Amino acid sequence: MPEFCIAGVAESPLGHVTDQSEPSMIALAAMAALDEAGIARTEVDGLFVNYLGEEGSVQLGEYLGIEPSHADSSDLGGGSWVGFIGHAMAAIAAGQCEVALLAYASRQRTLRKRSRAHVLAPPPPESITAQFDQPAGVPVPIGHFALVTARHMYEYGTTEEQLASVAVTGREWARLNPKAWRRDPLTVEDVLASDRICGPIKKLDCCPITDGGGAIVVTTAERARAAKRPPVGIRGWGESHTHWHPHQRRDITSTAAVRSGRLAYEMAGIGPEDVDIFQPYDAFTITPILQLEDLGFCEKGAGGEMFAQGHLRPGGKLPAMTSGGGLSYTHPGAFGIFLVIEAVRQLRGEAGDRQVNPAPRTALVNGIGGLCSYSSTVVLTND
Repeated sequence: MPEFCIAGVAESPLGHVTDQSEPSMIALAAMAALDEAGIARTEVDGLFVNYLGEEGSVQLGEYLGIEPSHADSSDLGGGSWVGFIGHAMAAIAAGQCEVALLAYASRQRTLRKRSRAHVLAPPPPESITAQFDQPAGVPVPIGHFALVTARHMYEYGTTEEQLASVAVTGREWARLNPKAWRRDPLTVEDVLASDRICGPIKKLDCCPITDGGGAIVVTTAERARAAKRPPVGIRGWGESHTHWHPHQRRDITSTAAVRSGRLAYEMAGIGPEDVDIFQPYDAFTITPILQLEDLGFCEKGAGGEMFAQGHLRPGGKLPAMTSGGGLSYTHPGAFGIFLVIEAVRQLRGEAGDRQVNPAPRTALVNGIGGLCSYSSTVVLTND
């Protein structure tokens, strides 16, 4: 077992949550995750949160009754919680904390507003965004992902049918997950026939907007000896980012996963050929295609065909998006924490009808943030 591990994971209520607040959703998930870890709330001394308002870790610490010796409210977009795993390992290694709680919740479906209102607010007129991006009329964030999709289609011949096969892949897994938001049968033809939202992206190329949250407990292998569920080892990790403004991106079909993946593989001492299951961040159908390519599972430009051939569906050679992904399972604004939760459950053999068989030994999780700006990659193992 590696030196660091994930000792507990849990989701909050998902879907349309009308009887909880964001802090109370986190409290429910945190108590369940800590129970799996065999660790009391009072033993948590590291707190890692995002999108919980001003000084988020302070607000959540007060609600949970936690006064941490290490706190992190870094905003790295939806991939924050994959990034927080590495930040927590560094804090533990430095002796700043021993038990790190990573948490998130959002009710943006019920409240009909995003948790990132500060990001979507009109930029100041003197800003680079107002001077160079806004006049182009590209809506945020979907316009950027539409540009990336169109460029990938132009450069590599990726087709709308291949993009639709990403949504179908997620739905086939979601039909095996009773917690998934979208579980109806879905075909490539259904995706192609859905309304065009921002060409070439159509409605069913996009994730839904749901409520939801979760919690992860990161600690040392030694500290996890009392865990009620088998701890999952953290074997490798890396992060990077490339740009903030879309016009500053040197290659819009390549992401920071190239570097974060290389760092994670090097730390783990493995390559993509050693990965049994893959959890990519699928806010739009183009993103898992980019991640497949940038993390070395196929050549650049071949990701769409890999999905179309069914290699990532149930029974495929590289099972991916096994919860149903952001496109079908849940997407409460930020999806990264759910990627880790699903990978842990698969490695423990606890995923029910969607359990990958034979049981996987190594999982690769990739979180993204912003406009494909940030990437964090983690290698998890049950060895």
